[in-house]
Amino acid sequence: MAAPFDMNDDSVVVIIGTGAGGGVLANELAQKGVSVVALEAGGRYLPEDYINDEWDSFGQLAWTDTRTTSGEWRVSEDFPNLPAWIVKAVGGTSTHWAGASLRFQDHEWKARTTYGEVEGANLLDWPIDGTEMAPFYDRAEKKLGVTRTNDIPGLPGSNNYKVFEAGAKKIGYKEVHTGRMAINSVERDGRMACQQTGFCFQGCKWGAKWSAAYTDIPAGEATGNLEVRTKAHAARILHDDGGRVTGVEYFDENGDLQMQKARVVCVAGNSFESPRLLLNSSSSMFPDGLANSSGQVGRNYMRHTTGSVYGIFEQPVHMYRGTTMAGIIQDEARHDPSRGFVGGYELETLSLGLPFMAAFLDPGSWGRSFTTALDSYENMAGMWIVGEDMPQETNRVTLSDAEDGFGLKVANVNFTDHPNDTAMRNHAYQQGMAIYDAMSATRTMPTPPYPSTHNLGTNRMSERPEDGVVNANGRAHDVPNLYVSDGSQFTTGAAENPTLTIVALAIRQAEHIAGELNRGNL
Repeated sequence: MAAPFDMNDDSVVVIIGTGAGGGVLANELAQKGVSVVALEAGGRYLPEDYINDEWDSFGQLAWTDTRTTSGEWRVSEDFPNLPAWIVKAVGGTSTHWAGASLRFQDHEWKARTTYGEVEGANLLDWPIDGTEMAPFYDRAEKKLGVTRTNDIPGLPGSNNYKVFEAGAKKIGYKEVHTGRMAINSVERDGRMACQQTGFCFQGCKWGAKWSAAYTDIPAGEATGNLEVRTKAHAARILHDDGGRVTGVEYFDENGDLQMQKARVVCVAGNSFESPRLLLNSSSSMFPDGLANSSGQVGRNYMRHTTGSVYGIFEQPVHMYRGTTMAGIIQDEARHDPSRGFVGGYELETLSLGLPFMAAFLDPGSWGRSFTTALDSYENMAGMWIVGEDMPQETNRVTLSDAEDGFGLKVANVNFTDHPNDTAMRNHAYQQGMAIYDAMSATRTMPTPPYPSTHNLGTNRMSERPEDGVVNANGRAHDVPNLYVSDGSQFTTGAAENPTLTIVALAIRQAEHIAGELNRGNL
């Protein structure tokens, strides 16, 4: 493991956040001989530390620091202080994620061109495309061990999946399988195969699911080129009179303010914390926030069009047994405006334990309808909707009047569904219910969206500086040695779960940064 880097060592790359973006970037750079200091706001937990209990695990891993919400989305009513269910720990939300690893479809890189003018949407084509990303997707799939790629077999189907698959095929769907999952279906990379325990969201106690926490981070540390500082809460990115970043101020575990000098700074704190940090780093040179000459920092927040459908059956299903999200229907992921919306969506198996089912089934409800549903938990099957939502300038992260324990302004998350999002969700609800009805469900229940796990946009890629925050390599248009390295750089959201693309972009960005360092351009 690397000896600690000196605070005044201005040759290091500082990465803020250690999730799928920051954790992979840190390892990729360390493997290339680049000195990296990674700042992680949370602690370090490994498989032996994870807790197979929903509420206790949530207390251990979740980012529960104050946030505020606004807008018309249900989350601001149901979970006003918890707009997102993400992780505050080494490995970030790669600890909590379900493992679904899907490539963008080619047309989704060019949503503005493909979908045309959509009133109220701030659509933009990515400055990169599927052809350019293909080799990086190849490397990401190998790194993550994605099933159904590279001759890795698919995972077995749980009872929840069997109900899902049979109903899907009865109503005519064809693209149905147990998914492309970053969960070992066979022993691989020194990690065992999935044991079908069912607590995928609580951290995989077997290490079968890929997480940066116990793959990329320790691999990077083993090179001697990566130092991870835990419980290091980034406060502000500093810059010189020429507009180049020079370091990062952060609060350490004792609450003392520290400053790490840097040659390059990469922001990978997720789509809330990354824009929050840039906005909190305002100065006389950047009065509206660092890298925000376009006014786009924080804007175009996307969370995917989500919701769930549950079905109750005469016989037990035990949906909680087996891998949480190893089941997908991709037939609706196509772009087909005849359905009444642009873009597409996927349906994926989802089971929640009884504690979270009680919290999320229909927040705030009580009475016979609600309690009889919980009584039927053993007989439930469940699925989740993942669809492309529209970027909107008004869906945005701003600084709230509220402050955190360090005196920093917290993120306010404003979101209202676009009519396209609502039309897509309603279509998905109908199809989900039809799947369970085809299997003779005694009752079907669409549920409102949960706190977000897919947080995208807010520092988006753009060809022109006035349209976004970063360029095709994730480098800030305004600041030559500042990068964004997480899902906040997404220009549009696509229908696919985002982690594989975040990892592929991190691998690509590491190639770029290492090359620029070697050429003396950074």
